[in-house]
Formats: sequence, structure tokens, C-alpha cells
Amino acid sequence: MVVSEEKVPMEGDVSSKKAAKKAAKAAEKQLKKAEHKGPIQAPNDEPDISEGKYGTYKLIQSDGSYVEREYVDVKDLCEKFAGQNVWVRARLQTSRAKGKQCFAVLRQNSATIQLLISVNDEKRVSKQMVKFTGNISKESIVDVQATVVKTASPIESCTIKGYELFASEIWIVSAAKTQLPLQVEDAARPETDDPEALKIRVNQDTRLDNRILDLRTPANQAIFRLEAGVCRLFRDILTKKGFVEIHTPKIISAASEGGANVFTVSYFKSNAYLAQSPQLYKQMAIAADFDKVFTIGAVFRAEDSNTHRHLTEFVGLDIEMSFKHHYHEVMETIGQTFTDIFRGLQDEFSAEILTVGQQFKVEPFKFLDPPLRLEFPQAIQMLKEAGVTVGEEDDLSTPDEKLLGRLVKAKYDTDFYILDKYPLAVRPFYTMPDPNNEKASNSYDMFMRGEEILSGAQRIHDPEFLTKRALHHGIDITKIAAYIESFSFGCPPHAGGGIGLERVVMLYLGLDNIRKTSMFPRDPKRVTP
Repeated sequence: MVVSEEKVPMEGDVSSKKAAKKAAKAAEKQLKKAEHKGPIQAPNDEPDISEGKYGTYKLIQSDGSYVEREYVDVKDLCEKFAGQNVWVRARLQTSRAKGKQCFAVLRQNSATIQLLISVNDEKRVSKQMVKFTGNISKESIVDVQATVVKTASPIESCTIKGYELFASEIWIVSAAKTQLPLQVEDAARPETDDPEALKIRVNQDTRLDNRILDLRTPANQAIFRLEAGVCRLFRDILTKKGFVEIHTPKIISAASEGGANVFTVSYFKSNAYLAQSPQLYKQMAIAADFDKVFTIGAVFRAEDSNTHRHLTEFVGLDIEMSFKHHYHEVMETIGQTFTDIFRGLQDEFSAEILTVGQQFKVEPFKFLDPPLRLEFPQAIQMLKEAGVTVGEEDDLSTPDEKLLGRLVKAKYDTDFYILDKYPLAVRPFYTMPDPNNEKASNSYDMFMRGEEILSGAQRIHDPEFLTKRALHHGIDITKIAAYIESFSFGCPPHAGGGIGLERVVMLYLGLDNIRKTSMFPRDPKRVTP
């Protein structure tokens, strides 16, 4: 390669300076042109008939320029668009160029469609444009102008099976790295025990380390849309029942649940804690005459539990409600809320459930209306008959809970049930004791597929009795003085419960790990991304 010598203008050589300035401007103009129109054509190349129809957009900075263009969502491409030219913005999931053609798959959220770029003089599609498309890195965002064409036979690899796109323009909006840490199509492969398939399975840590890519799989797109649906249904159902949504502090002066499983944070010249529950503030809202309240927000638990169902931060769906005569008024309201949510998911999210089932082994979720209610002694007896002995004042272990779930499913054909009258010894200090059984309490848990998803109870609303129970649990009452004081002005009897959102979605779908239903999970070993 021969490099020509460039004349360096002498100081005071005005004409040379002007020439250099002019050349620099010309080079800058050509570079800007290249940013929009793709690579500069070599002099010996044949004319590119697609010039101006492909390339890379300059960085979109909202500089005031605006293109009047209507885009169509991939999921909406159907018969009414057949034969029409449309604009689509999507990700290039895969591409394969060979000779005068390039086949690609475009993906927008969970919807995919086949794209064909084929040399065509009439439509000004050149070999250079085909080659350019084949070299676009996977997962890049592209704008495509194309004709919607009905296919001769279904394209089984795409969600849009009866139509494909014949491209006439393609522009890179945002290019992805050439080397990706994982391939989205690998992360989306169905779970199977096939030894060959296991070789290309993406493991959980790789997924979570590269969560942005992992979240692009159709199953994850569906999971988190369904999770949003649970929140919306929860909010809508309770609002229609007369509940008020409240927002409670997450920085508190004392551990809300007692015990050592609490995160301590520096708070100016003293320490504070991250709330383990909105419990105390829900009750204070009841004392303030809000009658029925709920809240949706972050909950923090400093438990060193590296299990399939524990997180150190999760989304809590919490309910509190005053009642007239018996805490079952509240328990039944919560139980009915769950059945309404389950029915809503069946009715409104069947497509998402089906999508999740294409990757994961999902069994339909069964429930009764009204929900099944058992008392703790009944559960103990069922376990005893199955060969497991549990003490009357002991809590159920995780294996016991799972076995009980299987026994309940076999006997009552339901994946959801309520277990009432837990032993007083295993419940928090604010739980109302059972007046008819000194070893029992007015408390309940709710289960899905044999795993607990809600813990609730009638709360003690008498300040003297509450103080006595707090001291019994070894709690420093000076740190919860405002909480106890709130009941000294008169407070209606009330009860409630706390729900873990991620656990509900995991168990409804029958998934095996809560990290699949936490967008950016936090556990003892993970605080990133």
C-alpha cells in the first residue's frame, strides 16, 4: 500500500490553510453521510442500487428532526396488512445470508416474524444490502420497511406463522455487541432431560449475570407481564372491596418482626433498619380509622437462606382490615381475593401462561371457590396418617408443608388452601391468642402447591395486652412505643396478612426457583446487577 505524502502548509501560507480547511470539511461531510448510508463504496465496486436504503442511523439524540412514520407492532401483523408496505422496529434475533438472499427473524417482545432480503432490481435491493443485513450482529435493534406477504406454509419457528416480511429498507438503530455472553435462543430453549439439550442449556448464574439478555426470552417476557397482572388484579379487587392503598416507611426505628433477621443501616448519627414488613404501619392506619388498607412495596429480610424460595428483598402485597366480630371475616376476604386473582389470571393471561409452558413444565393451577380451610390439628392428623409426627406446638418444616400440600391435592383436588389456628408459640408477639385454647392462636397461613405464600393473624389491639406479649418475646418496648401508643386511643379489632409476590407467581406457574420470578433477584450471594 502506497501512502502519499501530505503537504504541510508553512506558517503564513494562507492558500494552503484554506485548502486544508476545505478538505477537512469535505471529509467530515462524507463521514456524516456514511453514518447514515452504510459503508463507503469502493471505486471498483459495481454500482449499489440500494444506496440510501440501508445502513446505520446516526445516534438518535432528539435533535429536533422528526420523521413522519407509522410503525406496526410485530404481534399485529395479520391479514389486514397483507400486500402492504409497513415499517417495523424490532430486534434482529437471527440472520443467515447465502448468495443473493438473507433470511432473518425479527423479534419484538415475545412476537417473532421471518424477514427475507432478496436481490431485486425492481425494488432496488442489491447484493451489498443483502450482505450488510447478514453482517448485522444478533440482538441489534433495526428499522425495517417491508411488504407483508402471506406464506405458502406455516413458519413454525416464529409466532407469526402465516406471514413474512420482504424487506426494501433496513437500518440499524442500535447495534449490539458482536460477541454476546449468551444467546437468547439458547436461553429460551425448552427445559428437558435430553442429554444433548443439556449441553447447551444456559445455567442460572449466567442468566442472572446477564439478566438483560435473559429477560428477552419469550417465557420471561410472559412471566413479568403476568406478575404485573397479579399486582393489578390485587389492587383492583381490593379497591372494589373498599380498601385504601397506603404507602409505608421502609426505614424504621425498630425491627418490625423482632429477631435478628434485619438489615441495619447507618442513619445520620444513629442506626435504623430496613422494614421486614409494613405490619406496624398497616395497624396504625387501622387505628387511624382507614378500616381497610393494602400496600404494595419492597420488604427486606436478612436471612442467610440460599433456597429456591427465599430472597433478601422481595415485593410484599400486604392487607389489613378491621372486623366486627370474628377474624374469619378478614381471613375469608383474603381467601376470596386469592381466588379472584387466580380466576383473573386464567381469563386474562392465558396466552402468557401458554408461553411460559413452552419453555418450562407448567401444570394447570387448581383452586376451590370458596377456598379450602383446614385447622392446624387436622393437618397434624393428615401428616400423622402419612407417617410424619409433628408436635402440637411446633411449626411445620418445609418438607412437612410440601407433603401436606400433596396430601391436600390428593384428597381435595386443590393447589390452594388455608391452614388456620397455628400454635401461639411460633407466631409473632402481636398475634392474638386463641381464647379457647392457650396453646393456639388466631392466626393462619395460606399455601400454594404445598408452599406458604401468606402469613396472617388477628392482631392484638389492646395496648396493655400488647405490651405484655412484647415483653414475653423479649422485645425492647421503648423502640415500639409509638406503635403501642397508637392503640391507646381506641382501635377496632383487626387482622391481615402479608404476601410475597414473587413466590405467588412462581407457585402459580409451577416454577422451581423464585429467581425466575424476580426481575433482579437479591439473595445472600447476589446484589448485582
